[in-house]
Parts: sequence; C-alpha cells; structure tokens
Amino acid sequence: MDIVRRLVADRPVVIFSRSTCCMSHSIKALISSFGANPTVYELDKIPNGKQIEKALVQQLGCQSSVPAVFIAQEFVGGDKQVMSLQVRNELGPLLMKAGAIWI
Repeated sequence: MDIVRRLVADRPVVIFSRSTCCMSHSIKALISSFGANPTVYELDKIPNGKQIEKALVQQLGCQSSVPAVFIAQEFVGGDKQVMSLQVRNELGPLLMKAGAIWI
C-alpha cells in the first residue's frame, strides 16, 4: 500500500487505469472535461502494475481494480462512485477543492 500512497502524494487527481478498459477511458475523459489534468497510471503499461493492482484490490477493497480514482490523496472509488459524484453535481466542487481545477 505504501507504493500507492507514494504515487498519489502531492497530486490533486490520480487515476489507476488499464489502457484497454473502456470504463477507465470514460472516467479519464469525464475528469479531463472539467479541465483537470489527472496523473494516470496505466497498470498494464508500467513494470510494477500487477503489484499496484493487487494492493488496490486487497488494501482498498476495490471490487474492480480499475479505474481507481484518488482526489486530494483520498480514495474516491471506481467508475460507479465517480459517476455518482457527477450525477449529484459533487465532482466539480471536489476537483476544485483539491486544486485540480480553478473557476
């Protein structure tokens, strides 16, 4: 879990993704549509991706390992949780509070 904490430290938005996952793509596009520039780790493209994926599932209880979204160093959840924030008009304010977007 330390590796995940190091990767999300000092970054307003971090998304753990897989390059072939359509839901990961949708969540990246949604967050980017606000003007945010998330740090994205494609777990199938980085050397320790399987180790990170294992930590996400075991330590955070992610039902699906990707997408896993962190905002302001806090685990928000996966695609369903992020979409719920959007539907409730809470995603934009959360991104603003994290310093990921302005205005």
